[in-house]
Parts: sequence; structure tokens; C-alpha cells
Amino acid sequence: MMDENRRNSYLLIALVFCVCLAAVWGFSLVFFGDGGLGFALGALFAGGYVAVTYFAADRMILSVSGAREAQKGEYPYLVNVVEGLSIAAGVPMPKIYVVDDPAPNAFAVGTSPEKASVAFTTGLLGMMNRAELEGVAAHELSHIKNLDSRMATIAVAMVGLVAILSDLGLRSMFWGRGNGRRGGMLALMGLLIIVLAPIVSQLVRLALSRQREYLADATGAELTRYPEGLASALGKMKKSGTVVQKATDATASLYFASPLSMGGLFATHPPLQERIRRLNEM
Repeated sequence: MMDENRRNSYLLIALVFCVCLAAVWGFSLVFFGDGGLGFALGALFAGGYVAVTYFAADRMILSVSGAREAQKGEYPYLVNVVEGLSIAAGVPMPKIYVVDDPAPNAFAVGTSPEKASVAFTTGLLGMMNRAELEGVAAHELSHIKNLDSRMATIAVAMVGLVAILSDLGLRSMFWGRGNGRRGGMLALMGLLIIVLAPIVSQLVRLALSRQREYLADATGAELTRYPEGLASALGKMKKSGTVVQKATDATASLYFASPLSMGGLFATHPPLQERIRRLNEM
């Protein structure tokens, strides 16, 4: 199951990359009227945008989420749990943050295990017993160990880029500033691409997020050797709700459970009941 989840995740990130390239090409057709020089310029801009977003994402996410660094004197229990699990997982001790929010939730960020951070809401810390907290912490450390945070950051950056290119392309068509105003099959093809690309890239990003959650559940359960703890934590969250006030669409996929009320096709996470069922079968 874990190997299948990893394989599916890499296929999905490759698909997001392909959609990103398609958006760059569609933008070049609409704005420049060709797929040559326009594509080269668009690709150069895309590379710079993704690089800047990638290296600044963790600091931006922690700031937007209202996270503050946890002090050992204030949260010794939490620090000891994360420290012990980090040793067991074979990853460097991440920085620990706390988010003042009554909803039980958590998330991990970082472009590498050496630069990772984990954040827990005060609602989660007040609700979970030790076994449940260990389960949640192990899940987040699994994201770090499996490089999920890096993958999610890249996906968010590329999806954001697709949205920007689509918006610019549509604006140029609307105001008559792009070469697409001359018409022709290439211009129509470019327009179709920039209209569909944001929808496709967003759906793929959500599918990627759901796939990585199953993998992190399995890895976290193996780390604690007690799947019941993580399953019990999910059960409590299912009853109480997990909506976090400062969560946004851009950061939602990083959380332990969906911090937004949106579900169905546009859900960032698999159903809690399905995650509980899989853990109970381990």
C-alpha cells in the first residue's frame, strides 16, 4: 500500500508539472501569438516564480497561520513527544510551533528534514491524550520524512503560477492587448488551455494531498506501533470539527485534517472515517 501511494503521488506531481508547462504554452499563444519566444520567456518567469515561492513558503505559511514558536518551559509535554518521535523516525528535531485556535489540528512545513517545522493548535493539545498526541505528531513527522512538505510546496507554487498565467492571459484577451485577439486556431487553443489549466491543476493538487495523507497515516502508525492512537485522535476530530480560523485554500492541504469546511471533489483530505477504517485494519 505504501509503495503504491508513493508511486501515485509522484505521478500526480508530474501531472501538475505538465499542466504548468501547458499553461505557459497557452499563455505564450495568447499573449505573444506563438509558442517559441513566448514560451521561453514564460518558462523563465515560471522557473523564477517557483524558486522564490519554494524557498520562502515555510516562513510565509507559519506567519499567515499565526504560529508562534513553542517554548519547552511552556509545552514540555509536547516538546518531549516530538523529540522522542524524531529520534525514532531518524529525522532532525523540527522546530515546534503552536497556533492559538480551538479546533484540533496540526501541520508540517519545510523544504527538507533539516529545515522542517511542525505546528499544533491549542485545541488539539487540550483535547488529546498522550497516545493520540503521539499519533498526530508521528503523522506530521512522517510528512517530513517522506518529503511530503517539499512536494506540497512545489505543487502549491505551480498551481499558483498556473492561476497567475491564466488570469494574465484572460485579461490580455479581454482588453485586446494579446496577439490572441487576431484569432486563429492557435489563439483559440491557447485560450482553451488557460481556461482549463487552473481547474485541472487544482484538482490534481487536491488528489495529491489526499494521497499523501494515507501514506503519512500508514508511516505514522508504523512509527508509534500503535495505530489505535492515531485512529482515536481522528475519531475525536471527527466529532469536534477541524475548521481552523486562519487556514486558507493555499495552506489547507498541509494540515493533519481539512481545516476548511469544503468537501467532496474539492476536499483537501480523504474522509476521516475512511482514514480511521484503514488504520483499524492495520
